[in-house]
Amino acid sequence: MENKYIPFCQPMIGQEEIDEVVDTLKSGWLTTGPKTVRFEKMIAEYVGAKYAVAVNSCTAALHLSLLALNIGPGDEVITTTFTFASTANVIVQVGATPVFVDINRDSFNIDPEKIRKAITIRTKAIIPVHYGGQACDMDRIMEIAGEYKLAVIEDAAHAIGAEYKGRKIGTIGKATCFSFYVTKNLATGEGGAIATDDADIAAKAEVLKLHGMNRDAWKRYSKKGNWYYEIEECGWKYNMMDIQAALGIHQIKKLDGFNRTRREYAGIYDQELSKIGGVVIPREMEYGKHIYHLYPILLENADRAEFIEKMSANGVQCSVHFIPLHLQPYYRKNFGLKKEDFPNAQWVYEREVSLPLYPKMSRNDLDHVIHSVREVLR
Repeated sequence: MENKYIPFCQPMIGQEEIDEVVDTLKSGWLTTGPKTVRFEKMIAEYVGAKYAVAVNSCTAALHLSLLALNIGPGDEVITTTFTFASTANVIVQVGATPVFVDINRDSFNIDPEKIRKAITIRTKAIIPVHYGGQACDMDRIMEIAGEYKLAVIEDAAHAIGAEYKGRKIGTIGKATCFSFYVTKNLATGEGGAIATDDADIAAKAEVLKLHGMNRDAWKRYSKKGNWYYEIEECGWKYNMMDIQAALGIHQIKKLDGFNRTRREYAGIYDQELSKIGGVVIPREMEYGKHIYHLYPILLENADRAEFIEKMSANGVQCSVHFIPLHLQPYYRKNFGLKKEDFPNAQWVYEREVSLPLYPKMSRNDLDHVIHSVREVLR
């Protein structure tokens, strides 16, 4: 097979996005302006939410959602250890305490029964993470949240376009937070959004995302704008720029097509990799439509570091998602976490490798990855 290099991920940017960015540069609206407003409406319509607030990252979206729900010092927020640091960092940053629970081995998502056991009188919210594009078991999570009167903030950084029982992720919890980072299914370089049906959450997030001002640049400097503004809250600089939104306007139109391609490619991986001994392919849960932001395999017998090194030597860049938070020095030291407390997350982590999967890949690229896995494990 030809010697080639397949990066872990590449965004699919077309001429429409390029033309829209050029139009933005010529318009003079480089920061938050008409295209950001337009993109917000498109996000809300796509996921079926009443409101969408575009921000500069999913981290910002999670942070603002916690603040909008008045979660702070003395409160506890339950989440999974099997996630990126931002999910828990924002809990710490609002002064609350993250409480970590284990995952299920089949979905790699948070275990609802572990959530129930972790609830105390200080618990105020749950942040489930839709890992890799596979929805969590939201009926069970929402049932527990309703029983204990807890807010649910969905970390859907991997999951724009994913479905739970025929319903797009974005309107089940009080707020849903998306990422549009360059590796995501919808890419604006950097960026994120909050989707919500709660007018108060949307209104507070709008103010907090830009210094706490009651007017952004569009409201102040457009033809119908007004120069006067007031600082209503102590906020942050979390706004999305029109340059980013220009990409998003066309990326969201293509998103369903991107996700169909990801599912098609995942099916090819499933068919071929399931024939290779020592490889466990990811499972699609019966309640949700997986959109394969990640394609995580488990290695039953191989040394993972050696496998990744040999795949790289064969021109295939792999990754690992994630190094669990109970292994990270900050969380281990400050919250007394031990790997034996999270046996499923630890078990998955020790075996997981994420293979390249994205629409820009060709069938030859897929075949090269499959061939490389077979050759390395041989």
